[in-house]
Amino acid sequence: MRKSLSLFIQNNKGVTAIEYAIVGVAIAAIVAAVMSNPTLENSLSGAISEIATIINSV
Repeated sequence: MRKSLSLFIQNNKGVTAIEYAIVGVAIAAIVAAVMSNPTLENSLSGAISEIATIINSV
């Protein structure tokens, strides 16, 4: 029983998975916040359109 408990405490795989999940949720929240801002979305859309126009004119 002690050996099993010791191995369980030393196992870090679950902790790493939780850390990755937290980072994933944080990134998703940032993306959602950026995309929900219509002003920023319009600015990005305008910038992409301008870049496309410049590339097509070359």
